[in-house]
Amino acid sequence: MLRNPQLGGKTLHPFCRSMGRMLEAGVEVRKALKSSSRNAADGRLTTAVENVSKHVRKGDTMASAFAMQEGRFPPLFLDLVNVGEETGSLPEVFFSLADYYEANVNRMRQFRSQIAWPLFQLFAAILIIGLLIYILGIVQSTAGGQPQDILGLGLVGTSGAIKWFLMTFGTIGISVIGFIVLTRSTSGKEALHPFLMTVPGLGYVMRSFGIARFSWCFALTQKAGMGIRPSLESSLRATANGAFIAATPHIWNDIHEGESFTDALTRSRLFPAEFLQIVDTAETSGTIPESLDRMSQRFDEDAHRALTWITAIIARVVWFLVACFIGYIVISFFMRYIGMINELTGP
Repeated sequence: MLRNPQLGGKTLHPFCRSMGRMLEAGVEVRKALKSSSRNAADGRLTTAVENVSKHVRKGDTMASAFAMQEGRFPPLFLDLVNVGEETGSLPEVFFSLADYYEANVNRMRQFRSQIAWPLFQLFAAILIIGLLIYILGIVQSTAGGQPQDILGLGLVGTSGAIKWFLMTFGTIGISVIGFIVLTRSTSGKEALHPFLMTVPGLGYVMRSFGIARFSWCFALTQKAGMGIRPSLESSLRATANGAFIAATPHIWNDIHEGESFTDALTRSRLFPAEFLQIVDTAETSGTIPESLDRMSQRFDEDAHRALTWITAIIARVVWFLVACFIGYIVISFFMRYIGMINELTGP
């Protein structure tokens, strides 16, 4: 249910790289498809490519055959394969797609490695507190005393530990599932991402990654000879950012009504002034694809630096929360101990 019907970058990048090499060497399309998907880690790719090969044998184009595979291949993949077939640049398109998906995989791997330790600390703190609630409840019950509420939330003993785990892990689980389901659809992204982009730090990362992907895709599709409208739509969709996707009809309408490319992007309020100034200069000189190709690398590097900074902040926040939990429990025990002494020594 939660598994994305689309094939991920981890599966697509080796397939695209192999297809680029095969086609560049002059291997026949069906043989290239079969060879490139043979050792795929995801069996869905092998099945889908077998169906693609059958359609190609019947005379269908490769792009239309890929589009028939029940949403297995992302829209960007389909758009660029179609451009590659029309312009005779399939090897170059597949190499570009391979670089794109590999960069996404490396980016996600880097983020997971950076966030792993803070998440471990958070889950360890939740487990330790739950075990304390359970153990202290058992000990006090065995001794015939009153179970201690270490959090002041009425959570004691076995039932308290269960409620604690449901409150914490349940909230985290529901939030993660909700995020996955919401961002699975375009409408969900358009509703969520504009809000997330208002969050300091996170918004800068999302915007930078979006601009990097937009610049890369627009440069690639323009160099391949795609028309301005499909190129713009594919590039904004390639950002995987709902704010950019939602702006697509507005940007195109401005261009269609005679506005310059720079002015149309400016009206969207998604692109920084520096980016727009460079685009304006490139538009005047007729070098937009080349300029965007260079800028995509720069914004990608900026986003990576910002992402590293954010994960470092998250790590410190998690550590602070864990320290607060521990400090609260220690102080709670100490105050109870002082209270017991006062009761014993009182008149």
